[in-house]
Amino acid sequence: MDGYLQETEIENMEEKEREVELIKNIIKTRRELKNVDRNFEYAQDDLVDYYIYEMKANQAKLNYLIKMAKMKGITVDMINDIKYRLSSEEEVG
Repeated sequence: MDGYLQETEIENMEEKEREVELIKNIIKTRRELKNVDRNFEYAQDDLVDYYIYEMKANQAKLNYLIKMAKMKGITVDMINDIKYRLSSEEEVG
């Protein structure tokens, strides 16, 4: 019986790691979308089409990641918590 409990704990740990990675990807994609939006404001000529394409791609990716997060029961509070931890790590590192 103890072996089963250990396996369950390992599976849960791996799932938590996957959830953290999903949250990190949501945060990264949001950041990329904001950067593309800023760049789009100053784009000229052919770069306008490039930034529109990039915005659509990032928005589609973000929609998918949020859908996955909802399916896993990840809340906005969890995302904000990870975002806060990541920004704290960047300030230290």
